[in-house]
Amino acid sequence: MSTRFAPDAALLERACASYQTPFYLYDAAAIRAAARQLHDAFGWATGFVNYFAVKATPTPQILRLLADAGCGMDCSSLAELVLTQRLGLAGERVFFSSNNTPAAEFQLAHTIGAIINLDTPDLLADLVRAGALSQTICFRYNPGPLRAGNTIIGRPEEAKFGATRDQLLAGYARARDMGVRRFGLHTMLASNELDADYFIATAQMLFDLVGVVRAETGVVIDFVNLGGGIGIPYRPGEQPVDLGRVSAGVRAAYETQIVARGLAPVQLSLECGRMLTGPHGILVTRVRHIKATYRNYVGVDATMADLMRPGIYGAYHHISVPAKHDEMAEMVVDVVGSLCENNDKFAVQRALPVLEVGDLLVIHDAGAHGRAMGFNYNGKLRCAELLLREDGTIQQIRRAETLDDYFATISF
Repeated sequence: MSTRFAPDAALLERACASYQTPFYLYDAAAIRAAARQLHDAFGWATGFVNYFAVKATPTPQILRLLADAGCGMDCSSLAELVLTQRLGLAGERVFFSSNNTPAAEFQLAHTIGAIINLDTPDLLADLVRAGALSQTICFRYNPGPLRAGNTIIGRPEEAKFGATRDQLLAGYARARDMGVRRFGLHTMLASNELDADYFIATAQMLFDLVGVVRAETGVVIDFVNLGGGIGIPYRPGEQPVDLGRVSAGVRAAYETQIVARGLAPVQLSLECGRMLTGPHGILVTRVRHIKATYRNYVGVDATMADLMRPGIYGAYHHISVPAKHDEMAEMVVDVVGSLCENNDKFAVQRALPVLEVGDLLVIHDAGAHGRAMGFNYNGKLRCAELLLREDGTIQQIRRAETLDDYFATISF
């Protein structure tokens, strides 16, 4: 499910009557449905779980929705581990995949029984020193020039993540000799990828490696995490990834490369985040100023500190004006915030209806890697998060920051 969340003007004005812009608003029913759709697509794979990438939307009420819909949690930091722990999630419902990891994070992951996914087998020694080595371990594979990445993650051979094939083979043998008895394999090569065949090819690559590991080390791979990266259609004309095609392709590869070669059973998982929450969250902002110099500028009360993706990636986010949805887009503008940075722009030379001070704008597809990537440059305060519940009510699930919050860590 990737239908873009597009509430009407009446609903937004109802939210604005209680909460000051800017704010994020999420659609609970659509998020729950997206999680179920993904799990249903892989219903053929016994024990399949999607570990939601907590980094995408680390908001407890959102995570609880996803957990109730069957998701596990993919964590990459101490705070994310604590967040899932406070939600009551533990054991193999948590997948800890980090890099350059301090001992305290390994220790907490071990304490809650999470699957620990090592960025390199060299970290086995760190696990032992931290008292965090268990009988289950997973390694992250980086195929280097054997696979292409994409814009957000980059070329695998230039990425800081993962280990080479030879390093993995040596790592599995070392872990086996250290008493590890259950083994996993993981990779993550792309982010926001819309080509279904990319994910099928990734599965084929990992399934082939399962056989290589068995043949060369005798180690049985019990589970494979195919990674995440399934994208969403941010731009007009783009189509969502066909989950049915991905599932069918992965299933065919599993039958020929795992079952037919006597390597079954291998439990499968994904770690998708963006596709579950991205299309179902919006950033709502109000026009503050309109300026005409060499271009037309529409200044809004949100800034890049609320949504940095357009500024750092040049990422496209659709922008709508719900109260003027019937009007022609005849005003070409840059939609900007108030940071002292010229890349503080949500849109560049975008055609929108003629705007006035006070108009509400909706910045779409902001439900993942939006509020989570917020920051405080220029002393900007991070905005609230609201949830449109399935009964139609609107609930605040994270309040906006205050100046007291901003100054709380400072010693004057």
